[in-house]
Amino acid sequence: MTALAGESCTACDANAPAVESDEQLELLEQLPGWAVISRKGVPQLEKIYPFRDFNQALDFANAVGELAEGANHHPALLVEWGKTTVTWWTHAIGGLHRNDFVMAAKTDYLHGK
Repeated sequence: MTALAGESCTACDANAPAVESDEQLELLEQLPGWAVISRKGVPQLEKIYPFRDFNQALDFANAVGELAEGANHHPALLVEWGKTTVTWWTHAIGGLHRNDFVMAAKTDYLHGK
């Protein structure tokens, strides 16, 4: 488990600080396969997880959903045959918070179990 995966999400509101570009790069070094993308000007953290079939992809999405519920921080999940796309960002700030990187690390840990 990475150090990030061992952290907990903290409650945040619209005044919470967004992760700046230089810190994003440092955090991404700990998250192989994750990328910062922009949708409608909102930076988001995304990774595609491959699976053998739809059922495995769906099972993983459900496990990520349980993880998200426990942290009260919810990603966008896209389930397709053979893959699940997980996208984290913080709606309250319209961008990336450290919580998103923590949850990405926890998602990787969940995938590696």
